[in-house]
Amino acid sequence: MSRLAPVSEEPVDEESARDCSKRGRSWRGWLRTHLSFAFSKKTNHLKVLLSVLGCPLFPVSVHQKTPVNEVSSSAQYIVQHFTAATGCRKLDGRVKNMFATGKVVMAMAEEVGPIGASAAAATAAMASSVSQQKGCFVMWQMLPDKWLIELVLGDQKVVAGSNGSMAWRHTPWLGTHAAKGGVRPLRRALQGLDPLTIAAIFSTSEYMGEKKIGDADCFVLKLSADQTDLSDRSDSTAETIKHAAFGYFSQKNGLLAYLEDSYLTRIQSPGTHPMYWETSIATQIRDYREVDGVMIAHSGQSSAIITRFGDDNLRAGPAVTRLEETWIIDDFAFNVPGLSVDSFIPPKDVRKDHFPSDDDWKSPLD
Repeated sequence: MSRLAPVSEEPVDEESARDCSKRGRSWRGWLRTHLSFAFSKKTNHLKVLLSVLGCPLFPVSVHQKTPVNEVSSSAQYIVQHFTAATGCRKLDGRVKNMFATGKVVMAMAEEVGPIGASAAAATAAMASSVSQQKGCFVMWQMLPDKWLIELVLGDQKVVAGSNGSMAWRHTPWLGTHAAKGGVRPLRRALQGLDPLTIAAIFSTSEYMGEKKIGDADCFVLKLSADQTDLSDRSDSTAETIKHAAFGYFSQKNGLLAYLEDSYLTRIQSPGTHPMYWETSIATQIRDYREVDGVMIAHSGQSSAIITRFGDDNLRAGPAVTRLEETWIIDDFAFNVPGLSVDSFIPPKDVRKDHFPSDDDWKSPLD
């Protein structure tokens, strides 16, 4: 029985991925040799958008522990201000689950060009090659670690979930894959949809100062994945070097106004030069509305920048690709009747190929 490959948040191509599997090469090996193809074909736009923006995970888990002496009083004050502003304290012990539906519009450009190109040239490249796709999603969550999302974009659909002990994702081109490392929350839920988890996860954050986002003065809190978690997400061909997130909380109303995270991955197959991926996603969070006495964000816009460098084929310098998403929430509810732990059972092919041993996950997966 072959081992289950980890979830990739990078774009992939269906036909080449099948060939890769037949040759027994890891997904990262395929990514290393077919990267330029995946980015140059417009037919892959849907796959790129869904892989990067569809259902990414947050850098850290809800249960990440930080020594008390490393948690600043400023961060604690900002989180307390946020809980008061959203009214989420009243959810403790009263809310068992949540449900949301929404619409998305995603777009991507071809290669914007090497870093250092003029802003005008980059904008022109984006405008001339943009490809918009409309879609919708439905999300269920049972606090704190069980969640499920289905997102349709164009004629493709991704499904991802967590049963509290492992996260997984299914795509039409790769099938079902389990995520490496510990269970982490869905990033989309932290875009103003789950104030309880936002408060819990930023309660161990580091205060970074103040910054103006648009017209809003914000306090900035930082979270970073620790070295143990980064190692659990890595193997002999791909190393996750860093993954950090920044939350920008409005000084005026205390709400989360902007969410930003970035991760850097080093990919190297035997006998080749290393290649680096840096993916940054920034989300403006807007339109907070009251749902059962709790403030929930109902719209926003995300922008992802994918930067690749170090590859022999990128002699002109780092290549940059830009993705965009706008989203709105159509319906939101707490305590959906009939939702239970059975709703978050992963697909059978994930369960039967999932190896609970840490040693299994730390070896190369083919």
